[in-house]
Amino acid sequence: MFRKMRRSTQALSREEIVDLLKNETRGVLSVQGDDGYPYGFPINHFYDEETGQLYFHGAAFGHHIDAIKRDPKVSFCVYGQDFVREGEWAKNVKSVVIFGKAEIVDDLSEVIRICRKICGKFPCPPGYVEEEIDKDAGRTMCIVLTIEDINGKLVNEA
Repeated sequence: MFRKMRRSTQALSREEIVDLLKNETRGVLSVQGDDGYPYGFPINHFYDEETGQLYFHGAAFGHHIDAIKRDPKVSFCVYGQDFVREGEWAKNVKSVVIFGKAEIVDDLSEVIRICRKICGKFPCPPGYVEEEIDKDAGRTMCIVLTIEDINGKLVNEA
C-alpha cells in the first residue's frame, strides 16, 4: 500500500527516526483540504515512544480540523537542521515522513495530558503550562496520529 523508499541506502535507522521526532519541535501536517487541494501547515508535535503515536494541539476549529473530520488520512513531515560534515562542502539533512490516520481527541483529561507532553518540549517558565491549561483547556483541540507507515532519510545535497 505504501511505497518503498527508492534510495534505501539513505534510510535512517529506527533510533535516528525516533530521535528526530522527539527532538524537533515542529513539522508539517498535511491533510486533504478543500476542493481536493492538499493543505500542509507547520505544527508543534509530541512523539510518544510508548504508544508509537504523534500528538498535536491547537484551536478547536479551522481548515485542518474540518479536513480531518472529512478524511482522517494525513501525512506528517519533520526535518532537522542541515549540517555539513567536516571536510565536505555539501549540506546534509535528515527527514522523516509519516502516513497515518488522525483522530480528534474529545476527552478533556486526555487533552490536558497531551498539552503537558507537548509543552514539556519547550523551555516554559514555571507555572506557565498550568496557567494555560486552566485558561484554555476547554477550547483546545488535540489530535492523535496513529502511524501506518514511517520512513526517514538522510539527504546529501551534492
